[in-house]
Amino acid sequence: MAVHSTFLFNSSSLTFSFHSHFNFHNLKLKNKTFNLNSNSMSSSLPIKSPFHLPSSNLKHRTVFKFQSSSSSSSSDWSTATKKTVLLTSATTVSLAVANRVLYKLALVPMSNYPFFLAQLNTFGYVVIYFSILYIRYRLGIVTNEMLAIPKWRFFVIGFLEALGLVSGMSAGAILPGPVIPILNQTFLVWQLMFSALILRRRYSINQIVGCLLVAAGVVIAISSGSNAGQMLSKVDFVWPALMIVSCAFQAGASIIKEFVFLDSSTRLKQKSLDIFVVNSFGSGFQALFVLLFLPLISNLKGIPFVQLPSYLKSGAGCFLNIGAGKTGCEGAPLLPLLYVVTNLAFNISLLNVLKSSSAVVASLMLMLSVPISVYVLSLPLPYLPEGGTTLSPFFLLGCAILVCGLYTYNTTRPARNSSEVD
Repeated sequence: MAVHSTFLFNSSSLTFSFHSHFNFHNLKLKNKTFNLNSNSMSSSLPIKSPFHLPSSNLKHRTVFKFQSSSSSSSSDWSTATKKTVLLTSATTVSLAVANRVLYKLALVPMSNYPFFLAQLNTFGYVVIYFSILYIRYRLGIVTNEMLAIPKWRFFVIGFLEALGLVSGMSAGAILPGPVIPILNQTFLVWQLMFSALILRRRYSINQIVGCLLVAAGVVIAISSGSNAGQMLSKVDFVWPALMIVSCAFQAGASIIKEFVFLDSSTRLKQKSLDIFVVNSFGSGFQALFVLLFLPLISNLKGIPFVQLPSYLKSGAGCFLNIGAGKTGCEGAPLLPLLYVVTNLAFNISLLNVLKSSSAVVASLMLMLSVPISVYVLSLPLPYLPEGGTTLSPFFLLGCAILVCGLYTYNTTRPARNSSEVD
């Protein structure tokens, strides 16, 4: 009999199609002919879609014939996944560059109120994230099972991020500006260590070398031949050490976020945890701890705690650019609002990269954005009084090393996580 439609048969490793005018009576596989009559076919196939072939004998005889179809589908899926990760990573790098540049531009009108801008980000995002989370819950995107994820993990994430903020601001108030991004590159080293300890992830020598090349490239590019040792000659050792410790807190928080995504895949029966669940509760606990650390943070910024309300009021006036005598607030509220919106999009995109790949890959994307941001900031941009600057050959050398490091890391087959289940 002739079949005029197409059927797809699946049985574990068996995948094949019957095309138009195919004859059931003579099925030839590798020079062997099998005679299948209509009676045996109807008795072996249950009437449901998709069809299943329970006959183990037929499965083993046909697996070699149609193995290439399964391999091709797996290859196509892998290619599509790589394209998605690549597109997400490119978007994250672009947003990271825009975030760094707009942060610098936003501080032009808010130069006297950076603490207000930091608090606006911390507490404003709590409102934004939970509003988005509520909308997604009402739409059915976020389920009750997702909201039942243990909250102690978000408690730890918020605590670590708050500690990272406090210690980073403490060190940043003392350290010279060019030294800060250099010390921040220890973030990747901490991530590699915590990833191996907490997630039991193993990295090959080439991956480790690639990460170290990326870090070295960033250091060379952003230092551009500056003598960092001279800049630290009059600074106590405790301050650069504290900046490195702050990177450890932030790296630990990012690894725990990755662990939450990995663990939720099992808890939710292979369903994907919505990123706004992590963003919302993580930011909520961070805001709670920042509030508890508020007296310490204000003193570190040179603001007496009793004067904090008036400082925040003046900062809000400069942010909105309203009120008499608001000199030096030119560019507000446009530049600060652009920064806030871009920073929000950047955080969401970065967490999406962490969810689809790993914390180390997300860190590599951030490193790639550093020299690009330095180049953009060297251009004559509006509201920047210093204007354009000339980049030294060290910058180009650092960029070349950075690209080599990214290539080395991403062209290496990752080692299998010992906690993964085949």
